[in-house]
Amino acid sequence: MNVIKNSVVTLNYRVTNPEGVEVDDGKEPLIYLHGGHDDLFPKLEEALDGKTIGDTVTVRLHADEAFGEYDPELVQIEPLDKLPEEIEIGMELEGEATDEDDDDEVIVYRVTEINGDEATLDGNHPLAGQALVFTCTVAAVRPATAEELANGTAESED
Repeated sequence: MNVIKNSVVTLNYRVTNPEGVEVDDGKEPLIYLHGGHDDLFPKLEEALDGKTIGDTVTVRLHADEAFGEYDPELVQIEPLDKLPEEIEIGMELEGEATDEDDDDEVIVYRVTEINGDEATLDGNHPLAGQALVFTCTVAAVRPATAEELANGTAESED
């Protein structure tokens, strides 16, 4: 079966930066619903369209085609007394967007620095601002179930 709209595709993959430094070793296969369901970056999905089991594609994504440009406005400095006591670098916290246009948006902030009685929180994706190179091999393709189509996403095989 070829990779076509509304098929569930399993990819073995590896992600590097343009210099070849590994960003994601792809230990777990990536399973997604093909065909514009926002399960995969559009440029990568386009490259996989029509492929079959065993086919490999390599796609370079600019930052704006992957996790977006780095937005310095998503970085906040907060007093430690307003944060959980067990705060540590690398911890993720949910917060609200500071932009008036996104009042209901929840953002995941990572603690990137603790300095004195303040912590720096970054709401950018860890790979924001980076170009990425995806190398993917199609490991499996199957028709999506009615439930997967209704949900707009592939079901986990767990």
